[in-house]
Amino acid sequence: MERRFSVRYEELMAEAEVKPETLVGVLERLREFVGPFTASLVHPAQREHTEEYVAGLVSNVQRKNIESIAYLHEQDRQPLQKFIGQKARDWQPMIGELARQIGRALGEADGVLVLDPSGVVKQGKASVGVARQWCGRVGKVENCQIGVYLGYVTRKERVLVDTRLYLPKEWTKDRRRCKRAGVPKEVGFRTRHELALELLWEHRAVLPHAWVTGDDEMGRNGQFRDALGGMNEQYLLAVPSNTLVRDLEAAPPPASGSGRPPKAPFQRVDSWLKTARNWTRIEVRPGEKGPLVVEAVKARVQTKRGRRNGPEETLVIFRERRGEKSGTVSLRPGGALYHRTTAA
Repeated sequence: MERRFSVRYEELMAEAEVKPETLVGVLERLREFVGPFTASLVHPAQREHTEEYVAGLVSNVQRKNIESIAYLHEQDRQPLQKFIGQKARDWQPMIGELARQIGRALGEADGVLVLDPSGVVKQGKASVGVARQWCGRVGKVENCQIGVYLGYVTRKERVLVDTRLYLPKEWTKDRRRCKRAGVPKEVGFRTRHELALELLWEHRAVLPHAWVTGDDEMGRNGQFRDALGGMNEQYLLAVPSNTLVRDLEAAPPPASGSGRPPKAPFQRVDSWLKTARNWTRIEVRPGEKGPLVVEAVKARVQTKRGRRNGPEETLVIFRERRGEKSGTVSLRPGGALYHRTTAA
């Protein structure tokens, strides 16, 4: 395990230690914690079951299933089972309350919203949304479920806020399959980028932030980047190495003497990188083999969007140097595009 991960692991384990005095009045404090979330539940029995279920999850029962939790409260298991697995309820108000609490507790003006699709390998065909699709976690096409996640990062902490399950077209076209898995009738097909924008629209007002970030699955889609610009959001999104860009700062080819003045040609990011100059050195943190140094280069570019050209963006590429003596260079496969608002 790398030193940085072992240090973080030790920090997490230290934070996980529960001291005896922490348990004094824990049930009353648990009710206060659950209260704002259960306020959206209409029936008193639903609020009561919520408190019982959460209390069971933090109890000392060995198996945290419905049956064990019901017996812990000396109740029949069926009412709690129906509440958890069968009764329809709107969960979005609870997630909204969570986002508001995160914004109040961790919010900073220069916070970062992170949009990230992530997969979970899953066998069989009955689990909702499962299909053979690209799974970044294992780096190949695999039978899996995909969720689009919204995270929030500040200097204080990083936390998951909300998620949306991605349903492939093979699911949304098969209403019988959806019904068996409990998918509501009104749910139709939406791309991962549409789900990401939905998460952003829903929570950005209560999460103070300066930037939206994402991996190259998010960044490769020009319409998604346009949508962020239309929302007046600053973004830094990874893009793959085959992204076509035109360097707006490069000298154009010689004019032929007729027609419009020529412009610099479009080229792949990895081709542009071969001629990149003026790298900026950034020392990130100390390391066992010397400081961790990142070098960055940037340029104003225009991307190719099929038959049309995209708006002006900034391409930035990072490369990492491990140890000043060894001079080892690790280059990222691709780069990142970012857009700053005029206010910034």
